[in-house]
Amino acid sequence: MSTERDNTVPSDEPLTPESMAAGWAAMPDIVEEDGEQEGGTDRLMSQDEIDTMLGFSSGDDGSSRNGIQAIVDSGSVAYERLPMLEIIFERLVRLLSTSLRNFFTDNVEVTLESIRSVRFGDYVNSISQPALLSVFKAEEWDNFGLITIESALIYSVLDAMFGGKRGQPAPRIDGRPFTSIEIRMVRRVIELVLGDAEAAFRPLSPVRFTVDRVESNPRFVSISRPANAAIRVELKFDMEGRGGALHLLLPYATIEPIRELLLESFMGEKLGRDPIWENHLATEVWQADVDVTCVLHETRMPLKRVMKLEIGDTLMFDARPDSIVSLRCGDFIVSEGRIGRVDDKIAVQVVSPLRRSKTTLAAFDSLASHLGATT
Repeated sequence: MSTERDNTVPSDEPLTPESMAAGWAAMPDIVEEDGEQEGGTDRLMSQDEIDTMLGFSSGDDGSSRNGIQAIVDSGSVAYERLPMLEIIFERLVRLLSTSLRNFFTDNVEVTLESIRSVRFGDYVNSISQPALLSVFKAEEWDNFGLITIESALIYSVLDAMFGGKRGQPAPRIDGRPFTSIEIRMVRRVIELVLGDAEAAFRPLSPVRFTVDRVESNPRFVSISRPANAAIRVELKFDMEGRGGALHLLLPYATIEPIRELLLESFMGEKLGRDPIWENHLATEVWQADVDVTCVLHETRMPLKRVMKLEIGDTLMFDARPDSIVSLRCGDFIVSEGRIGRVDDKIAVQVVSPLRRSKTTLAAFDSLASHLGATT
């Protein structure tokens, strides 16, 4: 005990950075049973600890993240939350394969490489030059999107359109901007892609895409804030040895008007109909019994007066014997009439036609289709 007291800093001396450092240096290191040094400053982290800190532990099954990986994942939006998008882009690939074969009169293979959620600013900064960027507008959604064509695909398209040989990579000329003729040729391909994109979205939501402008500098395509999330679709074109990549970028603000439709798992949730079920429901609704109430008069009074009502009190109606009364079914007014007597029974004579706006066959068909889709 005396030896340990000699090695420590006396308690009556003022604490200074030098004395604190000397005290820490004099403390003995804690050694575990396996001989690993715990308390020293030279301790090295094991590989498992490094993986856990970064969020890539060996036992991670992808369901939970921690460390730096959790921070990175929290800043992105997974496109899997909109399952209908993958169906639409698969349809776009099939349409493009046919359209491009007819356009180039050559064998063109289009594949869907990936669908990812990115930040708009990160994507623009990652575009490699030279490239052509086309800003297009979705008329019905009142917002913009972006198509990026890499240089390899640009030269392959130009080589195929100007009669280049098959099976050879297109020559690449660096150090010069694209000419107006080259931009016009590539614009025709962009319009073809947008036309097929309209056809791919048509079963879900009709939309028209129009080319707004074509730029070669990423700084001139600011269609969204850098921190906003967007969906990047990468398409790979292969024309017998020639080809490249095309990126279709849709900010989340652009597809917000059809977000509810994109949340569906399949198009049958909206478009599926069962005529047998619809006819059966309409028949049963027409044969259903409903209660019709005849309202002689309505009045408003304070709650204080209502609470003071007693047995024998009289309420005066501001109505005459020939006044019009309303016929109601629940909260809806069905018709109007005059009250009278037939033999020993109270009767109501209908004086206005039935209000059939909410009881037409079209409403029944709409109700039946809605119930059929939800079931």
